[in-house]
Amino acid sequence: MGEVLSKEELEAAHCWEADDRVPRRPEMTEFRRRLRYHQSQWREAQGYPIGSQPIAPRPGGAVRLVGSRIPLAYARKTGANFLTAGALDAAKARTSATEPHQSFDRQRLWADLLWSPTLAFNLFGDLAADLGLGDRAVHTWWPDAPGTVSEVRFEHSPGWLDPAYIGNLSSFDAAFLLDLGDGTRGIVGLKTKYHDRIKPETPKPRNLRRYLEVADRSGVFRVGANDAVKGRTDLAVMWLEHLLLLSMLQHASGTWNWGRYVMVHPAGNIDYADACNRYRDLLEDQSTFSSITIEELLDAGVLPARTTTALRKRYLLDWGGS
Repeated sequence: MGEVLSKEELEAAHCWEADDRVPRRPEMTEFRRRLRYHQSQWREAQGYPIGSQPIAPRPGGAVRLVGSRIPLAYARKTGANFLTAGALDAAKARTSATEPHQSFDRQRLWADLLWSPTLAFNLFGDLAADLGLGDRAVHTWWPDAPGTVSEVRFEHSPGWLDPAYIGNLSSFDAAFLLDLGDGTRGIVGLKTKYHDRIKPETPKPRNLRRYLEVADRSGVFRVGANDAVKGRTDLAVMWLEHLLLLSMLQHASGTWNWGRYVMVHPAGNIDYADACNRYRDLLEDQSTFSSITIEELLDAGVLPARTTTALRKRYLLDWGGS
């Protein structure tokens, strides 16, 4: 990643953030600081104004500049956080629609350059606009996926808080819906991670019975796996998102006959690379879970060339283009 950025360099770019520090993991600390600095440099190169904390300041309230953000009003007016017309159109469509009980941060979606759900729109927005291209991409990235892509959704859950699934607010940042040709559907549900670090969470005890029911019924976990994830652990969120996918396959409607939960992250995000490997070790059957790096997605050569170049320049630290 090059030389370690100094505090002075980061402060000058309004990129010195205490939250970027990951205790006892200096490599992740430096990775997160460098991503923030990289986004600030990208913003300046595009000529976009600098944003703030809070994202939407109140008149007369305390405010400080943040180099990895753009002002919310400017972001909504221009769509500057989105790299292509397809990504922006998908973001506009999603924020104009409401899934019952949905929960996602619209301010960060528009104004935070590090926000991982925004990355999902930038990665897959062109595919939402061209389902033929989306179908080719899905079957290039996951050759065993059946059927054809019929729809691309963002910030999606089949049922926010619905106990027929897992009764919580878990969702997919993007989802490719597949027509299986027999009246049933398949899904590739994706979660994107960029600047994020992994940290311990505890599944809500009131929902634990349902979580364990879905896990046991799926038959995909090794003996003892539940004990590794049902308490406070850094794999808890990944488990819950995987359970959301598995609950779709178990739904009484019989709608879903095939599915895969996919974690997307930069190769340099060693937190998520390690977590995905540890999560795989819990699985007896890995057919419903996989991970892929942003680099692998782009290297497959299925996205439009201009989109690929824009994504590399925006998100990858080792981008070497001009």
